[in-house]
Amino acid sequence: MRYAQGGGLTPREQAARERVRLEAGERFARGEETREIARELRVTERSVRRWRVLWRAGGAEALRSKGPMSVERLSPRQWQRLEAELKRGRWRTAGARRTSGGR
Repeated sequence: MRYAQGGGLTPREQAARERVRLEAGERFARGEETREIARELRVTERSVRRWRVLWRAGGAEALRSKGPMSVERLSPRQWQRLEAELKRGRWRTAGARRTSGGR
């Protein structure tokens, strides 16, 4: 699944995820097994294998965050407006009307 707005992670969450990857890198250096690392860090073995490939190619630096996956498309004001509209209740689609007796 793809997420809008930076991969679905806040800057704080991105930093936390980077810490997990760097911890995995330290464990790679100690020779720990993929399964053990995945279990203790509560991530998938697939992620650990992918991180190990990066670590072998570029060390801990290769595990650092590359920044947001995309550029924020909504301004803070637009986000506030969207949140306010969603809190109002049922989302309305512009121009769409339901008719009775139809589908």
